[in-house]
Amino acid sequence: MLELIIVMVIMGVVITFAVPAFRTTQERALDNEARANLRLIVAAEKIYRMETSNYYASAASDDEASINGNLKLLLATDASRKWGYNTVADNAIVPQTCCAQAARRNGPDARTWRMRNTEADLVSGACP
Repeated sequence: MLELIIVMVIMGVVITFAVPAFRTTQERALDNEARANLRLIVAAEKIYRMETSNYYASAASDDEASINGNLKLLLATDASRKWGYNTVADNAIVPQTCCAQAARRNGPDARTWRMRNTEADLVSGACP
C-alpha cells in the first residue's frame, strides 16, 4: 500500500510540471500555424495584386471563406479553427499596402499577429 501511495505522489508531481509545459508547447505551435498562414496570405496578396492591380481587403474579420476564394487559399473555415484571419488593404496611396491579421479564437489568452507586405517578419498586434 505504501508503494502505491509513493507512486501516486510521484505521478502527481510529474503531472504538475508536465501539463503547463505541454500547454506552452501547444500554444507555441498554434502561433507558428498563424505565422505560416499570414506569410501565405501576404504572398497570395502579392499575386492578387499582380493580377488585378490592387490588394484584396476582406469584408469582415473571420472572413476565411472570401479570403480562400479571392486569394485561392485553403484556410480552415470550420467552427473548431483556432485563428480568425482578415486582410486590410489601402490601394489609394502609393505604394499600395496590405496587412494580414490573425486573431486567436477561443483560446486561453487573446493574441493577435499581423504582417504587412512591407515588413520582413510578423509583429504582435492588429492591423491599423
